[in-house]
Amino acid sequence: MSRRVVNITLDNIDDLPDPCRRCVFWELDPVARTRAEQAGGTGLEKEAWVSATLLEWGSCGKIAYVDGVPAGYVIYAPPVHLPRSLAFPTSPISADAVLLTNAHVVAEFAGQGLGRVLVQAAAKDVLRRGVRALEAFGDVKGDTAHCVVPADYLLAVGFKTVRAHHRWPRLRLELKNVLSWREDVEVALERLLGSMTPENALRPNPRPTVRPGLAPA
Repeated sequence: MSRRVVNITLDNIDDLPDPCRRCVFWELDPVARTRAEQAGGTGLEKEAWVSATLLEWGSCGKIAYVDGVPAGYVIYAPPVHLPRSLAFPTSPISADAVLLTNAHVVAEFAGQGLGRVLVQAAAKDVLRRGVRALEAFGDVKGDTAHCVVPADYLLAVGFKTVRAHHRWPRLRLELKNVLSWREDVEVALERLLGSMTPENALRPNPRPTVRPGLAPA
């Protein structure tokens, strides 16, 4: 089984699953989103957002492939690039954080650890750019399709609640904690490029000493 994780670009944006490929829930404010939907131009708006964010900030997402088939993705960016983030009752995002907006694994590839690897890849990317944390708005009810990440999923991959809410809590992953397991992330990503079983793909190499890190979900 061949797997790989790559940056989202204009060359592979069409590999995002529908309806995510044309969803601009986060990328536009509610009024602009309604206008784009009425005009049938959400796909172009999504491309424009990716293009602008790449130019102004850099990589804003990852896609995971299994045997060449798109299997999941994550999207993240500073809140200044995500107008919808201001509409949540637990906003704003902390000044030292980047907002994780989407984390989705295609149903047929669920249960293989891809969700955790995608979040780890995002964490490693923004950590290299000097960002201190990833934050996300969680959906407690989990019934907003893929527009808002389920809170239970975020908790499972290491996020902690920093502002509670009955429906839209804000959660945070401290990237200083990632420093202790960054090498394990690199091992996981390297194995993700090879032919590994799902169980072995995320198993860290034995180490002579035990270092603190995130507890497995």
